[in-house]
Formats: sequence, C-alpha cells, structure tokens
Amino acid sequence: MSNPVAVFDLTIDPRTLSKSEVTTIRTAMAIGGLVAVILGVMILVWPGATLNVIAVLFGLYFLVGGIARIVRGIAMAGGSAGVRVLNILLGVLLLVAGIVAIRNPIGSLAVLGMVIGISWLIEGVAALVETASDSSRWFGILFAVISIVAGIVVLLSPVDSLGVLVVVGGVFLIVSGLVQLVMSFTLGRGAQSTVTD
Repeated sequence: MSNPVAVFDLTIDPRTLSKSEVTTIRTAMAIGGLVAVILGVMILVWPGATLNVIAVLFGLYFLVGGIARIVRGIAMAGGSAGVRVLNILLGVLLLVAGIVAIRNPIGSLAVLGMVIGISWLIEGVAALVETASDSSRWFGILFAVISIVAGIVVLLSPVDSLGVLVVVGGVFLIVSGLVQLVMSFTLGRGAQSTVTD
C-alpha cells in the first residue's frame, strides 16, 4: 500500500530523479525561460503592437510553458505522483490559456488580462509548492512570488489600456524567464542522485 503523504508531497527532490530526468526538466525550464525572455523583450520594444499581436505573444508563452510543464510531469518518473499530476494539470491549463489568447485576440482586453492574471497566479502557486530541495530552491520561490505578484497586479489593475498589460506583462516575462534560466542551471546541483539511469 502506498504512503498517502508521499503521493501528496509536491516538492521536487532531485536525489530521487535519474540524471536523464533532471536533464529533461532542466531543458524544459531553460526553453520556457528563453522563450519568456525573448517574448518579453519583443512586447516591451514593440509598444505600438496591436491587441492581436500581444495576445498571440502571450499565447505562445503559455503554449510553450504548458508543453514544458507536461514534459516535466511525464519525464519525472522518480518524482512523487503529486508533483507529476500538478505539472501535467498546470501544463494543460496553460495550453488552454494559450489557445484562448491566440484564438480570441479580438476579445476584450479585460478577458485577456483575466486569462493572463489567473494563469500567472496558478503558475506561481504551483511553483511555490513544488520548490526543489537543492540550490534552485530560492530561485523557485522567487519565480513563484514574481508570478503571483504579476498575476495579482494584472487582475487588480483596471486593465482599460493595452499599456498596463504590455508593461506588466513584458517585465514579468523577462524577469521570470531569467529566473527560470537560472533555475534550469541550478536544479540538481549539489544533490547526489540515488537513482541510476
């Protein structure tokens, strides 16, 4: 009989993962971080972009982030069931948010702001509960806090202009992307794996 506490443990312990699992997770984090930085820079340096363009860029971020989360959930055979399920569910939610943003860019700015804000809140909470127990822990907590704050700012701001969404969104994408890149390099550092490939 499995231990119910182990099933609901949502932290990532790199010592329980094989080297190939850690590499896959690190690669998924790095790709998500790189895409976030590139899209964030594009959003900030293209201030005249229309709502359609902004929605597509955010949609791409959520699609890539969703795929990265799903890959992490599937590749983490050494992780707890809770972490794996959390990553897959969050990945599916991010994919849906990305599809909504891309397929309905003409929808109101308020709807796009809500989708973005809620997605960031969920991603932040998920990142907070799954922080690894290694040198990437503090970067994971930093990413979670930044994501939650950005989600709250977007949800509570009167998003009546594209400018608010562009500035908050672009800055968040760049900062969170940089943090994800650092996490991808620090995950598993100093932790001796108890699993062999």
